[in-house]
Amino acid sequence: PAAAEGEAAGEGRQAMLVGYGAAPSSTKRRARKPQPGASASSAHSAPSAPAQPELNGHGAAPAPEAPAAPAAGTAKALAKPPVRKLAKDLGIDLASVTATGPDGTVTREDVHAAAAPAPVEPQAAPEIAPETGPRPVDTAAREVRVPIKGVRKATAQAMVASAFTAPHVTEFVTVDVTRTMKLVQELKSDPDMAGLRVNPLLLVAKAFLVAIRRHPEVNAAWDEANQEIVRKEYVNLGIAAATPRGLIVPNIKDAGAKTLPELSAALGDLVATAREGKTSPADMAGGTVTITNVGVFGVDTGTPILNPGESAILAFGTVKLQPWVHKGKVKPRQVTTLALSFDHRLVDGELGSKVLADVAAVLEHPKRLITWG
Repeated sequence: PAAAEGEAAGEGRQAMLVGYGAAPSSTKRRARKPQPGASASSAHSAPSAPAQPELNGHGAAPAPEAPAAPAAGTAKALAKPPVRKLAKDLGIDLASVTATGPDGTVTREDVHAAAAPAPVEPQAAPEIAPETGPRPVDTAAREVRVPIKGVRKATAQAMVASAFTAPHVTEFVTVDVTRTMKLVQELKSDPDMAGLRVNPLLLVAKAFLVAIRRHPEVNAAWDEANQEIVRKEYVNLGIAAATPRGLIVPNIKDAGAKTLPELSAALGDLVATAREGKTSPADMAGGTVTITNVGVFGVDTGTPILNPGESAILAFGTVKLQPWVHKGKVKPRQVTTLALSFDHRLVDGELGSKVLADVAAVLEHPKRLITWG
């Protein structure tokens, strides 16, 4: 009661906190000093207004509240112990689960259904005004699909088989072919070459054949089934030709046994037949080495891929004027770059280097066509 609290304060005693023992001394209220003219009893009189109970345990504790009665409709959900455990593991309140079991019992399926995420409805993409946003691009309307068949399909399959079967090595050499280019011009006016196709590729082919004659080991094939290296005493020289049907490589049979006019005639027939699309499968079978003339496209050189079953392929780059040291002086000379790719199972670095160096030597000094041939 308020009166009891006033008396306790007047006697210097501390009010007891419910359940916490004696209150700390800092909570004791100091008595007011008597004012002049005031009666001594007024300093100890209780305030006229009734004291209000303090909160948080600093005054008389409020009476404990009676437990609230369960609200209607919150009855405990019916479920078997395994189902309750499942709901607990999934963090599902059984009271919020729609029961479909007998007599309103919550089943495992009900719990899983409640745990499943709600389906998200797809939202329509915002419309973009044509004048402010990018226009949709129909890429399919701007693509052209070309069926892979015929020569192109066969070539692709052969190149993949070669690239991932034979270990390729490619070497390069840059050579002064000024004398060879002069010889080409002279041969065009030679009566023995009248009516024949005479160009730098003809002399590159002849130089390659001379180098193979000097190093016959390079003209071979790898027999995987019998684990043998098959050295061939004939040279079927393939010439890569670009045609409307794709790249094909017909070959000149026994090219190494032909004279220069015969080689020129065979080369002319091979190119004409290829351009007309009349090259037969027999013309492309049995090649041993190949030449690819990338120089006609203005390309300096490349790393050509071997034709399956062949040991080497020579790339002939474009011929152009370049500053070159000739007889101790820098002069403009006709220069080209050669690249030789070879099967390292058959041809080691020494043999491949010798073949490429010989081809370059013949093109630099074409008189070796006579002395070495």
